[in-house]
Amino acid sequence: MRGLFITFEGPDGSGKSTQINLLRKHLESRGYDVLFTREPGGTPISEKIRKIILDPENKGMNSVCEALLYAASRAQLVHEVIKPALESGKIVIADRFVDSSIVYQGYARGLGEDMIESINRYAVLGEEPDVTFLITLPPEEGIKRKNRGGKLDRLEQENILFHKKVLEGYNNIKGKYSRIVPIDGTLGIDEIHHIIKDKIDFILKGGLL
Repeated sequence: MRGLFITFEGPDGSGKSTQINLLRKHLESRGYDVLFTREPGGTPISEKIRKIILDPENKGMNSVCEALLYAASRAQLVHEVIKPALESGKIVIADRFVDSSIVYQGYARGLGEDMIESINRYAVLGEEPDVTFLITLPPEEGIKRKNRGGKLDRLEQENILFHKKVLEGYNNIKGKYSRIVPIDGTLGIDEIHHIIKDKIDFILKGGLL
């Protein structure tokens, strides 16, 4: 039986990592076989691509180059990790997937949603998330949180206008797919976790997505 593919999306600093860890612990405590991965990255090859994408020294990177690198990293991750895990019945939790490229490169970089979807059609091998938790909050708050965490990567160092476009992009797609569960990132950690946990528990009991 095919596993469950869960993705987390949101602007930088939205609290995805915290919620992923809480959900992972919850599922593992109930005996589920859970695999976590992240984008860009998740395989030795993809992690090397991640370093190129996020290195602050690569400020001159062309937007199309950036989009293609994300898709290349994703193609390797899907082929090597995500698809085999789902086919073996595991629950896969991914920190970002194609939605991130649609928002960051399609909307914020201005490449357009159609182009990003076309590029990634070849990368994902037909795999799509079963459910996506989209945690959003004002960009000013997100960057403030990231600044408290230490050194910012190349995308995190973009100006506030870029991050506002990212939020706008997420707001544009959140009503487009029924799989997306929008969550207010300004809520408390426990409150957000209960929203996510209740949705996943419902799905695993055979509820509709």
